[in-house]
Amino acid sequence: MAASTANVEGKTALLKDSLAKVGFEVYPLKVGWYNSVLPLSLRLAYPDASLALVVLSTPAMFEQAFLPFMEERGCQKLSDPIDQCVKHCVSSAVSECFPGQEVDVRYDYELLPSRKPKFLAQTAAHVSGAAFYYQQSDVRDHPWGEKKMFGVCVHPRFGGWFAIRALLVFGGVTVDSEMVQPDPPDCVPSREGRIQLLEAFNFHWQDWAYRDIIRPVQIYSQKQKDYFSTPPAQRFALLKTWGFPPRESDQPDSTSAAHMAENS
Repeated sequence: MAASTANVEGKTALLKDSLAKVGFEVYPLKVGWYNSVLPLSLRLAYPDASLALVVLSTPAMFEQAFLPFMEERGCQKLSDPIDQCVKHCVSSAVSECFPGQEVDVRYDYELLPSRKPKFLAQTAAHVSGAAFYYQQSDVRDHPWGEKKMFGVCVHPRFGGWFAIRALLVFGGVTVDSEMVQPDPPDCVPSREGRIQLLEAFNFHWQDWAYRDIIRPVQIYSQKQKDYFSTPPAQRFALLKTWGFPPRESDQPDSTSAAHMAENS
């Protein structure tokens, strides 16, 4: 099924409205934009003109979605409460907005049998125009020599106070050529700023400073900071003090605990 740019905006608006109420943002992209910057082994197995949507969580998600989710469902049969909350919110919105339509929903914590991620979250955010993905290659004459520096996305409104949560691919929907790829806002244009950002992210990510590389319109609440600052293995104990006691069988395994440290 072919979709005009107007139809894409209509599809996006439905999901945007639904998820905005619980602290998420939605950005459209073509699969071809994503695939064009990746090696064959990491590309999505869909035509270049296929429609996709990338979903971000904003600082508001914690209070608008996560805490109500925990209040309603507790920790029953959960490994990572944040992941389960995101899955609940996104899958519910997809069912509501696209009933009977086939949508391939991929979450940031999911892996393929090859142990590769189901999608590269920061790449998807960048090519959709949602957030600029700053990498070592974006710093001219960088000072790190052979050292590998991991890249990080910066949101034009939230700085680093957000997370990329899911990619939705509509395999049966192709987009016409009128849909033009937007450039992500370059929030950190200077060489000095980019060095500061990448060094803060790679060497001092625990102190949150990289998230404030620009002046954000909103940051995580103190309660949300407390949650993500707590070591993953101790987060269930913290949730218990908030009135959300886990069951013994709900303790995360080492794999999910490792992910919990990264998904803030």
